[in-house]
Amino acid sequence: MQSFSRGWSFLKQAWDMAFKDRDLLKPSIYALVAGMIVSVIGVIPIAIVAVLFGGSQFGNIVMAVFGAILVFVQFVVTYVFSGMTAYLIFGYLSEGDGRLDKAWDVVRRDFFDILTLAAASTAVNLIKNAANRNRRGGVGASLIRGAANLLEVLWTEASYLILPAMVIDDLNLKDGMQRVLKITKENLLLIGISTVGVRWVTGLIGFVLGLGGFAIGFAVGGGAAYVTGGINFVSIAGIVVGALIFFTFVVVASVITSYTSVAYHTCLYIWARDVEKAQTAGQPMQVTAPAPLAAVLN
Repeated sequence: MQSFSRGWSFLKQAWDMAFKDRDLLKPSIYALVAGMIVSVIGVIPIAIVAVLFGGSQFGNIVMAVFGAILVFVQFVVTYVFSGMTAYLIFGYLSEGDGRLDKAWDVVRRDFFDILTLAAASTAVNLIKNAANRNRRGGVGASLIRGAANLLEVLWTEASYLILPAMVIDDLNLKDGMQRVLKITKENLLLIGISTVGVRWVTGLIGFVLGLGGFAIGFAVGGGAAYVTGGINFVSIAGIVVGALIFFTFVVVASVITSYTSVAYHTCLYIWARDVEKAQTAGQPMQVTAPAPLAAVLN
């Protein structure tokens, strides 16, 4: 319960930053729009191949390749804008102002490194999907599926910390992984998901908003169809409005989850980074966490 309470408190602290500097939120919104455009464009060739060659081995191979490319591009979009958010938060905490122009310059500087991170995440995603598709093989297959799912969880958490390392300290994928591994081994990541339950809080918010949006949207669309007694212009308009209401709730939930998660892991990395610097300099003093995190832990 304390973990959830701290997660809720951190969410409020993170959004207090966002309300003070609205630029911090913009990349999360851009990511959502760009991700939807990429998904729509990426589905088109997959659908064409499915229609023309569906059921054949050739068609399955081509669809798998296109699907992997789509996943890779989606990871690139996510990491580009999450990297901007991480650098904006770093700028806000260190200089009092997160500047979009600086964040964009940093992302362009580290674009190749972001591509390698996206490629690694795509590989992990493909491994997990391949393992989960294998429903035969008894205990051995179950162990492989469990290992693949654990790999994805661990890699997802690692990538959340590698990305700030890339944009804040200008590290490539290899050096970023080594840095995260080093600060983890040396217990410089002083708190984890179990201590500040950001994932639980954002998950609950996403569920509540999604369910609420569906209920309201269904009431509007279904109500319009019921009142008008069938399919006509009014009922169709009501269904469209209901769908837009549901979509709006989902968009809000997505932005809340994305921004809060990046803010948390960025603060966590900055804290570990400051502790590491203090230890290297031989300073015995206790290093205070970034303000949003410190407020939660006090």
